[in-house]
Amino acid sequence: MKLVTWNIQWGLGCDGNVDLERIVKTAKALSDADIFCFQEISHGFAPHDGGEDQPAILASLLPGYTPVFRPAVERRDGNGRPQVFGNMILSRLPVMDVTSHILPWPATECRSMQRQALEVVVATDLGPFRITTCHLEYHADEHRRAQVEQIRKVHEEHERRARLTHRDVSEGPYRSLPAPVGALVCGDFNLGPDDPLHAEMRKPFASGVPAFVDAWTIRHGDAPHAPTTGVADFTQWPQGPHCRDYIFVTENVADRIVDLRVDGETTASDHQPVAITLRASDAKVGTGFA
Repeated sequence: MKLVTWNIQWGLGCDGNVDLERIVKTAKALSDADIFCFQEISHGFAPHDGGEDQPAILASLLPGYTPVFRPAVERRDGNGRPQVFGNMILSRLPVMDVTSHILPWPATECRSMQRQALEVVVATDLGPFRITTCHLEYHADEHRRAQVEQIRKVHEEHERRARLTHRDVSEGPYRSLPAPVGALVCGDFNLGPDDPLHAEMRKPFASGVPAFVDAWTIRHGDAPHAPTTGVADFTQWPQGPHCRDYIFVTENVADRIVDLRVDGETTASDHQPVAITLRASDAKVGTGFA
């Protein structure tokens, strides 16, 4: 399974131009991905998207991919027109299930907005695989802490639910799905590798629930994380190049990571895209795994 995650900043490049075609071209050049996870997609917020329907545009630019967009922020303007801002997953693997998890939004005196984790379960050669992409709060550590806690809680509940003996075989909404063979959480976490919340994401769970590991560390050991922002946009990021975008996978699939890399050259966004490749256990090439 090949996946790219990227905070595309609604297509705004470091040259000041909004260009979703450039975003897709750059992402595909990095990896012929089965799944693209994009953060900061806009529709109806004219200063960002110019009035264009960005989810629809991205879907049109990636034919053959199932588009899944869910807003974190959903409002109406003075004329009743929708204004939405959130995350998007586009998958050429069959999508079995979709869930939008609204993350905690503590009432603190800071600039902030509603945040979300978008989850899909896709069919792969090995079985169902759970993919979640998220964008955590930038302005407040208290918010990020609550959001990391919620992401971990959701994962733990998924794993506990998969162990239940009760199964519903109906064709209705109560129907039970097969348990995923692994899970991946990616996106813009707005925290550094040394932030305690990075360690919190990797903290073991009770009762044998598989913990998350940082795919970069699995692939590159003690090498410093490649920067994922601040590479070219020094106005927003005066601190210079640093990392705040990650791919975490459950420890039971960590040995299938064969590639994890960052495009450190593109200036199509203020963030850099990150690509991962997972292989099947028998190294077979086929739909869903490399």
